[in-house]
Amino acid sequence: MQKDQLLTRRRLLLAGAGALGAAGTAGLLFSGPSDTAPARPAAPAAGAPASRPHKPSVYRLRPLTENGPTRAVPGRTPVRREPILRMSGRGHHMFLTFDDGPDPDFTPHILDTLAQYDVRATFFVCGEMADWNRDLLARMADEGHVVGNHTWSHPLLTELGRSRIRTEMESTSDVIEEAYGERPQWFRAPYGAWNRAAFQLGAELGMEPLAWTVDSLDWTTPGTGTIIERIEEGAGAGVVVLSHDAGGDRSQSVRALRTYLPYLLDQGYHPTVPRRALG
Repeated sequence: MQKDQLLTRRRLLLAGAGALGAAGTAGLLFSGPSDTAPARPAAPAAGAPASRPHKPSVYRLRPLTENGPTRAVPGRTPVRREPILRMSGRGHHMFLTFDDGPDPDFTPHILDTLAQYDVRATFFVCGEMADWNRDLLARMADEGHVVGNHTWSHPLLTELGRSRIRTEMESTSDVIEEAYGERPQWFRAPYGAWNRAAFQLGAELGMEPLAWTVDSLDWTTPGTGTIIERIEEGAGAGVVVLSHDAGGDRSQSVRALRTYLPYLLDQGYHPTVPRRALG
């Protein structure tokens, strides 16, 4: 799907999917068994104002390159009834995620900023975009980012049958494996519209469903300052932030990251990537 088509379809489907996407503002701990919905904790507290300049050496994470630790293979993937909205873990870890790419106009700038601060993020890619931009998936692998599955053409899954959903997921996983080097372990439904088939098929393909805690709504192009404010005010331990690196003009998202990322680091947050539990 072309970028302008994706943006138009997103606007048309916003009302129908809004109720499901809004659930991302409440938190879920990534822990419980697959057939029991996890408990919802309180909303994250807003970050305190910045008080000192950023010192990269204090916050740097070790890159997950070929010389890094071997990635553990998780056990059997559970079938969930709800997506994971929030990650558990020690410390002030946060999870930055970017949807709909990779886009050659915007994704490289986001990767450049992440590399500047030695931070890892998760990119939920659409198969057709990944197929056109395999070099960007290779760069994500080299720089230690996680790549997740966001379907092939960004459809509303609740309007599709099981066979079409499987095709959307499986073809995207195939491209990711070819370009990134391994099959994805995480899946995100377009528009945040989940159904039973999406959970079941995702699990069959070895993927956990990851939604979000804080929606920057950057796809509405509300202004760079508004995006920054939403993310900084929603900052908290375990928070998953939703942004976009494709699907339209993402220059505001690119500029916002350059401001809120050093702010989060100055506040003691550690942006990182999700880890799968071993089975």
